[in-house]
Amino acid sequence: MKWVLVDKHDNVINKIELHSGYGIDAAKMYFVGRKQMEEKEFDKLWKVMSETQYDLSHKASLQNRQIEWWKGEYTNPDIDVSE
Repeated sequence: MKWVLVDKHDNVINKIELHSGYGIDAAKMYFVGRKQMEEKEFDKLWKVMSETQYDLSHKASLQNRQIEWWKGEYTNPDIDVSE
């Protein structure tokens, strides 16, 4: 099964494929060992989930996210934004 390490912004940082007999606990311990930190500190920064679960949750969050592109636009086109 494939497992992914995801940061708090839902970006995949790393992937691992483990034998199907190993579960999420083994995947988490692998990533905690790779980061060489305590599990409590690890949990504050990252989460571990199956690649399938990530794909389903990521697609659902993209559908629910509203992109307000106009908030970054300037209202006065005569302003030189390079200054």
